[in-house]
Amino acid sequence: MTGNRFRADEIDTSKPHSARMYDYFLGGKTHYAVDSLAAEQVEAVWPDVKPWTRANRSFMHRATHWLAREAGIRQFLDIGTGIPTEPNLHQVAQEVAPDSRVVYADNDPIVLAYAQALLLSTPQGRTAYIHADVTEPQAILAAEDLADTLDLSQPIALSLNAIMHFIANEQKPYEIVRELVEPLASGSFLVLSHGGVDPRGGVSDAVTNLYRSSGIHVQGRTQEEVLPFFDGLELVDPGVVMPHRWKPENEQARAEAEAKDLWIYAGVARKP
Repeated sequence: MTGNRFRADEIDTSKPHSARMYDYFLGGKTHYAVDSLAAEQVEAVWPDVKPWTRANRSFMHRATHWLAREAGIRQFLDIGTGIPTEPNLHQVAQEVAPDSRVVYADNDPIVLAYAQALLLSTPQGRTAYIHADVTEPQAILAAEDLADTLDLSQPIALSLNAIMHFIANEQKPYEIVRELVEPLASGSFLVLSHGGVDPRGGVSDAVTNLYRSSGIHVQGRTQEEVLPFFDGLELVDPGVVMPHRWKPENEQARAEAEAKDLWIYAGVARKP
């Protein structure tokens, strides 16, 4: 494990953090009162936030399972990991292929504090955790633990779930993704989900204002604005869609997905 070790008193509990709010929305216990308060304020103006969060998490599970079983991927790089919530990505991948190798990366000290849960690999596989920020892609790619765990000459699935909507336009989000994808071998995949723009009057603006007033930059993007993240890659059917509509598990799930709109977009694409 790379990066600094953090004591509990080094974790900032004076203001909410997106990873801890996400944990709250998933029904987890790894958050503070300040996170709960901020999350409740968001839920008051956006009642679909918990179904939205669950749909995104379920997409990660299905995409990882598909990559391991159907695409034969055995290496995963998950950036913006968040607080461990079982099943974690390595558990999904290693259930299909016990020799799967996974590197997690996140920049929240509380994620580092709980990262041991991300390191319980099968004997055949391996996991590692990097304390790093998605806005510094070269630092992630140059990390010693990444080199020790993943072979960049072989296909890797790069997972960017619900993280790029925290990156402002001036931080060049599309360039960040391109920098991360460029060194990956042919046959690698990009898995990405991104908050959309709710067409109901004022919902997206209210949510954006609540996050930003808490010091968390968030920026929803339309489906047309999410598509360029996949430029130069071959989208896997059904393309960039709402996550609960990406290869639902059965016909009942498919019908339920079609009956509800959750304004988040997700896709998986292969590097030629």
